[in-house]
Formats: sequence, C-alpha cells, structure tokens
Amino acid sequence: MTQTAPDISAVSLDAIRATSEDLQGDVIRTPCLTLETGLMARILGGGAAVLKLECFQHTGTFKARGALSVARSLDADQLARGVTAASAGNHAIAVAWAARQVGASAKVVIQSNANPYRVALACAEQAEVIMKPPGAETFAEADRLVADEGRFFIHPFEGTLTSCGTGGVGLELMEDAPDLDAVVVSIGGGGLISGIAAAVKQINPVCKVYGVEPEGAASMHTSVAKGAPVHLEQVNTIADSLGAPMALPMGHALCTAYVDDIVLLDDETICAGMIAFQEEAKLAVEPAAGAALAAVMGPLRARLQGKRVGVIVCGANIDSATYMRLMQRGAARYAELIKG
Repeated sequence: MTQTAPDISAVSLDAIRATSEDLQGDVIRTPCLTLETGLMARILGGGAAVLKLECFQHTGTFKARGALSVARSLDADQLARGVTAASAGNHAIAVAWAARQVGASAKVVIQSNANPYRVALACAEQAEVIMKPPGAETFAEADRLVADEGRFFIHPFEGTLTSCGTGGVGLELMEDAPDLDAVVVSIGGGGLISGIAAAVKQINPVCKVYGVEPEGAASMHTSVAKGAPVHLEQVNTIADSLGAPMALPMGHALCTAYVDDIVLLDDETICAGMIAFQEEAKLAVEPAAGAALAAVMGPLRARLQGKRVGVIVCGANIDSATYMRLMQRGAARYAELIKG
C-alpha cells in the first residue's frame, strides 16, 4: 500500500510565527553574530558568515524549542501522567526542561554511550534517567514507559509541532539578517533543518538552504536521494547529536521541498569545524555545530564565494575532555582547510 505523503502545509509560515509567539519569553531569542575575521573573508571570497547562536538557548541546544512546543500542547490528563523521550542526550535534557516548564514529570531514556556530561544535565533538570543500549533498545524502553505508565512520548525530531518550534530559529535569523544568500544547517534526524528550511524558503525562496550530515550517518541524504525515508543499518560518527539512524516522513517531506542540497563530511572535517569556531569565533561547540562551519569551509566553499551565509550554531553540550580530544583529532584537517 502506498503511504500518503505528510501535509507539509501544516508547517506554514503562519504556523511557525504562531508557535514562535507562543514560545516568546520562555525560549531565548538567541543572538546573531557576523563573523568578521580575515580567514572567513578569505574562505568566502569577501562574503561573510552570520552565526545564529542557538548554543546559548536554554539547555544548551535548539532542542528546547521543539520540546516545549510539544509539551505546551498536552492536556491536563497527559501532563499528570508525565512525559518520556529517547535520546543521545540533548533531546532528553530539553524534554526534562520543558516538562518542568509545564509542571509535568519526565522519565527519559538515554543511550548508554551518551556523554556523561549530558546525562548529568538531564538529571539536573530533575528528570529520572534510564540508560539503555543505543538504537532499538532505547526507543523500546520509551515505548514501554508509554504503555505501562501512560507517559506521552516527545519525539526527538519528527512532527509538525517540533518543526514549527525549530522554525523559530529560521524566522529569527531572517528577521535579524534579511540579506542572507544561504543558510547552512546540520542534520541529525531532520527536526532542526525541517523547521528552519520551511521558514527560510517561505520568507525568501531564493535563499539557498544547505544541510550537512556525517558520512557515517547520512540518513537524510540517502532518503532524499531515494525519494523515501530510509533506516540505516549502522551509524558511525563522532557527532553523536547527528547520529539518527533514520529519516521519518514529515522531516523527509520538508527537506525534499525546501532543502537545496545536503553535503557529507568525514569526522576529521567535523572536528576541524570545531577548531574554526574556537579560533575564529571564540566558541567551544559540540561536533554537530562544528559540522555546519566545516561545510562552509569545505564542500560548500566554492558555492558560497562572495555570499552572506547564515550558519546555525546548534549546540554546545560537550565536556572539556572530549572537546580537547576532538580538537586534536581535527588539527591536521583544519590546517588543510585554511590553506585552500
């Protein structure tokens, strides 16, 4: 049986604006910063990178927007039964935070290979944390909590409310930097880029939107190429926030409609992007954020010459030891990128 394609008109500009207004005052309108350095001017052939600093959002990533958008939609009975989530860390932190905002309990499932720093942040947000092996077992435990405890499952990246929530990032970016030629967004499951791309393209259809994925977790790239959501047999990347093993219908449909291209990066290049953020912007970010700037310096460089480019700095939840190790891993690749 042929599946009906999701109705992407539900993620309209009006819906994104309404969600943004509803979240106003509860999420941070994160600042934009034009990265005016000699290196970036050379990399972009006289263009400029405008950083959307979503790393300064509540919980340290953009995830707070979608999680709170969904949590706000729950009725009194659902709130009384609480919420759950399956996550590599960042989504669990955001769901725990959102649950506190709406007065619900949170019992979240985090995969056992998650960074301990993120587990500690979820606990600090008053969530009860259950650790499970990554992949199917993490989601299965969340399903059990739904079945046994009646908790509401807040999906990490799929759904109209999630995309409308993340669409606020694109809406704010286009209001603060209306002259952009392109926007570059990292992709995990597609929850971030689906909302941003929908906002950007409905405001300015000629502004390009480029997605970035790790070579070892190219679920959306593969799905768009095949014309249908796919599930990867395995994921292998240091960018754990970008390690979703699948694309799902709504995210896939929005990316198909609004994303111009998706480029792939190896892990060393992602780490090089983290170095670029540190040295050029004085920002310590996680690999998922590093990937966006790495793409500007690498595979997208030729297409972005002379352009004014929005770069989404999606998050910065990383401990110092891991950060230092990944910076060292990217050093040789960074040297190559800045030579070119």
